[in-house]
Amino acid sequence: MEMVIADMLRGYLLRGHREFFTGLWTLIISVSLSFIAGIYLGFVSAVLLLIPGLLVLVTPSINMRGAIAGILTSRLSSSMHLGAFETKFGRDTELGDNLRASIILTVIISVVLAVFGKIICLLTGTEVIGIAEMIIISVVSGVLAGVIVTAVGILISVICYRKSWNLDMVGAPVVTTFGDIMTLPFLVGTAIVVMQLPFIGKAVLGILVLALIIWALISMHWATKTMKDVLREGLPLLTPLCLLGIVAGVLYTNQLEGLIAAAAVLILISPFMNGCGSIGGILTSQIGTEMHMGLVDARFVPQSLIWKHFIANYVYALLILPLMGLLSHAAAVVCGITTPGLIPMVLLSLIAGLIVVTVMNLLGYYTAAVTYRLGYDPDNFGVPVMTSSIDLIGATSLILVMAVLFV
Repeated sequence: MEMVIADMLRGYLLRGHREFFTGLWTLIISVSLSFIAGIYLGFVSAVLLLIPGLLVLVTPSINMRGAIAGILTSRLSSSMHLGAFETKFGRDTELGDNLRASIILTVIISVVLAVFGKIICLLTGTEVIGIAEMIIISVVSGVLAGVIVTAVGILISVICYRKSWNLDMVGAPVVTTFGDIMTLPFLVGTAIVVMQLPFIGKAVLGILVLALIIWALISMHWATKTMKDVLREGLPLLTPLCLLGIVAGVLYTNQLEGLIAAAAVLILISPFMNGCGSIGGILTSQIGTEMHMGLVDARFVPQSLIWKHFIANYVYALLILPLMGLLSHAAAVVCGITTPGLIPMVLLSLIAGLIVVTVMNLLGYYTAAVTYRLGYDPDNFGVPVMTSSIDLIGATSLILVMAVLFV
């Protein structure tokens, strides 16, 4: 048994060099693409002012799209490594059951986001639209974007399976990027349409949303074992994690005037969260797979293989964080959006990002270790915990570093 594990470890390490650069190129591409969402956010800043509380939904909605799709790709990656993956979508198949569970999670969590967002806004005195409008906007935009992001997650999983690529290095960056790109336009577009609808239009749309929620609840009852495993672990995890993203959204909302005054920071938010979240997703996907394969143990002190992942994350961060600041400034200049300058933007991205990566390394490992020791699947916990926590930690870091640099 020890010889088998040793052979697996040697093979895993031999692939390490290639996988590092696979992860790096994936991160560069995903961060670059996420600037589409960042630039869009910079342009729709006026809409954020006109629809009270909409910005509160932006961060958690983007996060949940990536988190749910991240659970999907992480679980599918582990099934590939364990030889259980097959390209079939029927009931009681790994791919089909995970797909259906992801859609159900999307509907339920979209409702949770709206309700929690409304409550937090009321508790903090943040101006916000009505609860019915919040639910309609959240569910409609969430399902539209979620279906696309989930489809991308399925597609990239099948491609990795057929090309023999490591899905751990590709899945999280790809789905979080598409979560950024798809969620924001759907959220803003849905909000604009809903707020302009007459009462009868909102009522009809509300009935359709209610029917969708009822379908999701009924589907939970008739779910297969695999689906129930995902839902049983995913819902209790994602529900409280929604609060972290909402609090981050409230922080941004309360600083909205300052963000609009330095609108280049609005452009930075999406790629910054995407990049840090993708790095965290790669880490937790790798650790989850390695624990399933018996290559690492869930110890209090991380083993040497885990420390190599930590170092790789810092290398990723040092390579892409300055690039984020530079591109945010350049995009602001090209688009005629206000910017505090090249050096402040690079320093903001680098300093805030290194803070996030440091916390992320520790949080990612101990999330996987604790859940594995408790008998849960770390694939269901790693990506959601990381992306949700990074939202709040990232928002706090950006705002604090802004306060120091932009005086």
